[in-house]
Amino acid sequence: MTGTPLCYFVLAAIISIASAQYVPPYTEECRSGMYPPQGPTFKGAVTWYTVDLDLPPSQRWTALITDKKTELAEMVQTIKDLADAFVPSGKLIDLVDKALPLMVDTLPHPFNEEIKGIATASGVPLGEVVLFNIFYEVFTVCTSLVAEDSTGNLIHARNLDFGLFLGWDMKNKSWVISEKLKPLVVNIEFVRNNHTVFKSTNFAGYVGMLTGIRPHAFTLTMNERFSLDGGYIGIVEWILGKRDGMWMSFLTRSVLENATSYDEAKKLLSQTKLLAPAYFILGGNQSGQGCVITRSRVLSLDIWEIDVKQGRWYVLETNYDHWKEPLFLDDRRTPAMKCMNQTTQNNISIKTVYDILSTKPVLNKLTTYTTLMEVSKGKLESYIRDCPNPCMPW
Repeated sequence: MTGTPLCYFVLAAIISIASAQYVPPYTEECRSGMYPPQGPTFKGAVTWYTVDLDLPPSQRWTALITDKKTELAEMVQTIKDLADAFVPSGKLIDLVDKALPLMVDTLPHPFNEEIKGIATASGVPLGEVVLFNIFYEVFTVCTSLVAEDSTGNLIHARNLDFGLFLGWDMKNKSWVISEKLKPLVVNIEFVRNNHTVFKSTNFAGYVGMLTGIRPHAFTLTMNERFSLDGGYIGIVEWILGKRDGMWMSFLTRSVLENATSYDEAKKLLSQTKLLAPAYFILGGNQSGQGCVITRSRVLSLDIWEIDVKQGRWYVLETNYDHWKEPLFLDDRRTPAMKCMNQTTQNNISIKTVYDILSTKPVLNKLTTYTTLMEVSKGKLESYIRDCPNPCMPW
């Protein structure tokens, strides 16, 4: 969605709301009693897999992809169907199948070899696996937060929202891509020398990271930042040979895999040149270690940190700079902050954070999963979500 003209956003909003056949209000009172996950907003648990970093990159994902290859093939077919709707006669996918395989060798190691291995294990054409892996640079909208409770314990949580403008299902009042992604949601434990390096919630077939924890060290999520200088520009520059920036999700993967502290992760996320603007939401393992890093493609614009002495016991990011008002059609920030403040620092917990992320429109038709992380326990838990009508399209 990065760089999408506002007129398209407004038009899509009008069409979607009209087709959903419901009227305001779209928000609701702050939810309670939602945890442990249950009821119509809970679509299912997330299965755990292991990725062994000691294996050659081309073999690391074989077991997982063998288990999920049907779902991955269905997802890619849906992308192809949507592409054909925009560019008939299969010309766009034909271009993907011919051009993107040439791009894979330009991607940094080990991600290029992992993508090749996924294509081999799944039987999905290499170009289409590459497309699946660059998709998230331009189409992710989310809500992420880091909160410090009254004892100094840190909780990091997020809703991963994906699929905006990617096929509205009039009959089921849902986004086609969002629904196809839900069966691909997996939890992964990355190990080296039989020891856990980090854990993440992923989409099977995607080698970058959007959500993860380095146990007892730090937690990390990434949200897209809307900008005219968006991810699609960085991708085009990469294709044309300008490759001095890092793919967002490859950077988060590299940080989770290699950084050993909150401060090291913060430095890398703040200073590494990117292909796309982003928000990195980072939590540490000590009181006060929580921040939102607002990034342009070139530099860090702002680091907004928890400051309990100043009354800021949490930071919360959707997809708009925290010093600006969110777009009036997409204000998840206000209801989320209302529920955080209503909960209070004394009562914040994994349980109450899940309640907040279950409150519409923080929970919406794009929400694929909710992840809850507690760094002191090295814990990551995720749940596939649903948003019964009436529910905002985003």
